[in-house]
Amino acid sequence: MAASHDTETDKLITDIMKLLFHLEYRTVFGEELTLNITDGDAGTVAAHGMSTTDGMHWTCEITADARPGTYMDYFYAVCREGCMVRKEWPVERHRVEFAGAEVTRYTMYDNWTDTPDDAYMYSAAFTDCVEARKRDTSADTEFAATLRIKVRAPQLRQGERLAVTGNDAAMGGWRPEEAIMMKEHGVHEWVAVIDAAALGRQETEFKFVTIDDRDGSTAWETGSNRRIAIPTVKEGETVVLELPQARFDRAPWRAAGTVIPIFSLRSEGSFGVGDFGDLRLMTDWADMTGQRVIQVLPINDTGMTHTWTDSYPYNSISIYALHPQYTDFRRLPALKDEARRKHFERLRRELNALPQIDYERVNRAKTEYLRELFAQEGATVMMSAEFKTFFDANREWLVPYAAFCHYRDMYGTATFGEWPDHKTLTDDERERMGNRGTTEYKEVAFWYFVQFNLDTQMREVHEYARSKRVILKGDIPIGISRDGVEAWVEPRYFNMDGQAGAPPDAFSANGQNWGFPTYNWDEMTADGCRWWVRRFTKMAQYFDAYRIDHVLGFFRIWEIPSHSVHGLLGQFAPSLGMTRGEIEAYGLPFNEKHFTEPFISDRAIEQSFGDKAPEVKAKYLEHCHGDMWRMRPEYDTQRKVEAAFKGMTAPADTQLRDGLYALISDVLFVRDHNDNDKFHPRIGVQGDFVYETLCDEDRHAFNRLYNDYFYRRNNSFWHDEAMKKLPLLIQATRMLVCAEDLGMVPACVPGVMNELRILSLEIQSMPKTEGLRFGDLSQNPYRSVCTFSTHDMPTLRQWWDEDEQRAREYFNTVLHKAGDAPHPLPGWLAEDIVDRQLASPSMLCLLSLQDWLATDEKLRLPDKDAERINIPANPRHYWRYRMHLTIEQLMEADGFNSKTKSMIIESGR
Repeated sequence: MAASHDTETDKLITDIMKLLFHLEYRTVFGEELTLNITDGDAGTVAAHGMSTTDGMHWTCEITADARPGTYMDYFYAVCREGCMVRKEWPVERHRVEFAGAEVTRYTMYDNWTDTPDDAYMYSAAFTDCVEARKRDTSADTEFAATLRIKVRAPQLRQGERLAVTGNDAAMGGWRPEEAIMMKEHGVHEWVAVIDAAALGRQETEFKFVTIDDRDGSTAWETGSNRRIAIPTVKEGETVVLELPQARFDRAPWRAAGTVIPIFSLRSEGSFGVGDFGDLRLMTDWADMTGQRVIQVLPINDTGMTHTWTDSYPYNSISIYALHPQYTDFRRLPALKDEARRKHFERLRRELNALPQIDYERVNRAKTEYLRELFAQEGATVMMSAEFKTFFDANREWLVPYAAFCHYRDMYGTATFGEWPDHKTLTDDERERMGNRGTTEYKEVAFWYFVQFNLDTQMREVHEYARSKRVILKGDIPIGISRDGVEAWVEPRYFNMDGQAGAPPDAFSANGQNWGFPTYNWDEMTADGCRWWVRRFTKMAQYFDAYRIDHVLGFFRIWEIPSHSVHGLLGQFAPSLGMTRGEIEAYGLPFNEKHFTEPFISDRAIEQSFGDKAPEVKAKYLEHCHGDMWRMRPEYDTQRKVEAAFKGMTAPADTQLRDGLYALISDVLFVRDHNDNDKFHPRIGVQGDFVYETLCDEDRHAFNRLYNDYFYRRNNSFWHDEAMKKLPLLIQATRMLVCAEDLGMVPACVPGVMNELRILSLEIQSMPKTEGLRFGDLSQNPYRSVCTFSTHDMPTLRQWWDEDEQRAREYFNTVLHKAGDAPHPLPGWLAEDIVDRQLASPSMLCLLSLQDWLATDEKLRLPDKDAERINIPANPRHYWRYRMHLTIEQLMEADGFNSKTKSMIIESGR
């Protein structure tokens, strides 16, 4: 209940203290309030009912064993019939400090705390990084009667302290130099300790004032003087007044930063791929240029096949384990074998000189090196206290991960369903692999060693970035691999028959099929989303901010049946499917067979395949009646067609294959995955043959149904679904929460993100306002991340040159420049575009390194097309982009760095 910050208070002192709590909160009939005492991460340890006579003024008196130098955290909640229906903002609790040896009673006057608009200021990005300050509990007081004033002041910057002064002489008489200095005893919460007997007034006026330790300057609280009636404070009593937030007129904090995958970093000493040491160097460059954020892509282990296909960072085999390729060998002991040391140094230089990452060679070499280092150092490292601490803290996920890697390599595949044995991890096997005295432990110990080094290095980089006041921002993928540890040991949390993806968009006309299993949210929410909470908690050990990949997936995910390759036959899950009666209520007569089975007519075949139509009919189709056909059973799903064309890469073969895919997806409705009597309109069907068969009246009816279904029908349902999950996740840590909210965005999404204070993603070339070609940067919400391109998009230079008409329109209407747009994009024009991004009101402006470099024609990569990180339309894209210059060279580019820093400063960031 009470936590101590002073070892001297560990002496056996028992003080039974009376604590009286007051709270004003308007309830309605049937509601009750509870006072909930908390114990750090353990959560609520005691709940006490409160009393009221008018439904507005609530009190509660308890006794507690409260030793001087300790404190108690608590929160208030609303209950109905014994169930908690609402509670205060959980990030910051109320706190009462027990700081008086002679005190026998504490009386608290509190305010109900809802999520504040500036909740982001309480995130670790601010409290532990850019505005980090030392916090401490108040010193013991010797006053016979004590008044404590508490107030939150998140606007204070690093180096500033809070004080209070007023018209009473005991409060400094309006003289800042005589003001009562306050202590920050909680995050952004400051407390003043006042001798109540010295106060000469029953009512006092006062204000808060900041004092800057760097130059002694002061700033007064804005607005009218505060006025409070001084409560009667008896001898031996401490009265605590919790006041509304301090008012200081400060410009909203805004920052700039760089987005770059760690694998794309290049330094003089890296090993053919970026590593955690390079991230440390990149932090120095960010700090040098006035940037406060570095955003990276997911850093988890993706090692499934040991081929280049593992380069996809959003398909990891573990949500906890870090990728071995990020190990910085410079921070590990050198190999003692001189010949092997020289061998690896020659290989390192060769791989590091390549223009792009050779994923397979790099990872083979780094794994070989790690195995030799393990043979040399493993026994010593794993006997260390540091390793034992790491192992005990991470055992729950570390043992299954090591076992998975062991069996993956033993059986030659990560597809555990194909393993001849060990298709599940038994409790007995898990226990033996975690016991250092067993053979099983020795078989997997290498992976413990690897993860210990990675964890140590990434934590060190995190602390180093904090020391430089640079926020490290991570990325949490929406999906998990169906061939990964979590699917192996926790299958109850996933729908293995489903495939997660995205409906058609500007990136892909057929939608995207990521292949991930979808989540069994019923199972996840049943235990309070423990799986997600563990995941986010681990992430917080390395980052102070994060991006939720595809936040729409927490409202609903695009679920594609396992027999499909493309995303067109998907449906939102969960969603409210339509019954036959609901469909017909729109005026559309429902013909189940005609609407749900592929519409394959002579005309469709001839238009799709041309002179190959007879061959297609003979080999892949069978005749039904008239001019109608159906797929032969051996080709009646896209997966069967995919298997039939495996290894056939000639353009004619892929064109034929894709044509067959299109035939199979030509349906007007998709049957619900869970209820055969419900249906969903097929996404984007208006361009297909089955839609053309509808008469004008039926088309009109279908279009009304289609628009209602996709844009209105599920909004309330999806809002409720998101609110079951997202609050638990974002409140699990203190990380700053940002989200990728692009795509087919339901109307309920902005409201939920605003309610939870999640930063949105704003991309000028993908405006969220219907009818706009380009977004108006001045209208970006403050709680947002502004950027011009993401890793899934063309870089600024590519975007500019891929569509000259679009570039001219942007040149004329956004940049307000006359004539034709110059091509290729000149550096001065790129600088203008970047300047405008920086000037937006968005809290964060995070640009890819490629877009920063676009402003310097001498420094940027000559081949703009080599800058692309990912092409979403290509499911087999090779993620191998790497900086063309080293970080050391970047840091020596004085002209570019000076210009970049000036742009950031001039933008007010």
